[in-house]
Amino acid sequence: MSQIIDEYVTLLTPRAQGAIKGVARLDIEGEGSVMLDETGARAGAEEADVVLMARDEVFRAILSGDQNPVTAFMTRKLKVEGNAQRALKVSAILVGEG
Repeated sequence: MSQIIDEYVTLLTPRAQGAIKGVARLDIEGEGSVMLDETGARAGAEEADVVLMARDEVFRAILSGDQNPVTAFMTRKLKVEGNAQRALKVSAILVGEG
């Protein structure tokens, strides 16, 4: 597991625990993927109900609150595959509102 993926797992595990139904995947361009579910976060690239794809810089800006996830989606910095409502829930988790 890369250091970057490890950082995401560490940061997102407490945010995701008990806050997400189903499975979400963050695809971090050039780095790998992080799986999110009700147990937390882990490295992996498994099937998911919703997939959010972006560069590391975009995800970091969302996590820090410097980038609104909806704006990132509207400006095509963030791509989503799957259920839009689940994507919004995952976005809330990313910004710490989950």
